[in-house]
Amino acid sequence: MNIAALLGFILCFALLLSAIATNGGLGSALQFIHLPSMLVTFGGSFCALMITADTMADYLDGLRGFGAAFKKVKVSVDDISHQILEVADLARKDGLLALEEYGDQIEDEFMKKGVSLIVDGTEPELVKDILENDMIHKVERNKKQVKFWQDLGSYGPAWGMLGTLIGLINMMRSMGSDASAIGAGMSLALITTLYGSLLANWVCIPLSRKLEKSSEAQELAMELIIEGILSIQAGENPHIIREKLRSFRENNTALEEEAA
Repeated sequence: MNIAALLGFILCFALLLSAIATNGGLGSALQFIHLPSMLVTFGGSFCALMITADTMADYLDGLRGFGAAFKKVKVSVDDISHQILEVADLARKDGLLALEEYGDQIEDEFMKKGVSLIVDGTEPELVKDILENDMIHKVERNKKQVKFWQDLGSYGPAWGMLGTLIGLINMMRSMGSDASAIGAGMSLALITTLYGSLLANWVCIPLSRKLEKSSEAQELAMELIIEGILSIQAGENPHIIREKLRSFRENNTALEEEAA
């Protein structure tokens, strides 16, 4: 679990409650719960997003991005580089077949697959194609999750505004005939705008940015692994491999820190 992301999410909610409590007491928070406004804003936003989904599976996968945003991405370039160099040293001393037993110690599934491919004697071009295809598939899935929350963040305020218009229309119709309905109309008019803004700025925009940074860090780590695996298969000197990895580390340091 990413403590910073979870803590920030909770603190945002706490700040909202404190703002409400300082103006009308904590009990007044119940006045901000309005079911028709929720149906218009949240229901409309999620249903509109469903229209843009290619399949229901893509839509559900986008929803799962919420949980993924709060998980710590285990992307450590230093650890990956160290493990690649260990594999390179072992392969240079004992040959590629010696990596078969070592592969069981590798936690990263992508690297484990790469080591397994070169142990099996797969042609270098095929190894590269297989690993790059896996990377592209992972990156595309990540991009879809990012786009899901970006789109939801843009739909939320729009549907909040629609709810506001509905509330204003109802209020205007009730003026002069049913004064009790004016309050309900105004409630729908104002709270839907609030809900739309909260959906965008509290949930969707921060989550999409977090998912985007995590995806970038994962992509660079996978590129690092591909470069390392192909260098090992080519029998390159570990010192040469170390220099290659160093350039990847320098480029990835900032992204790794952001994704942590």
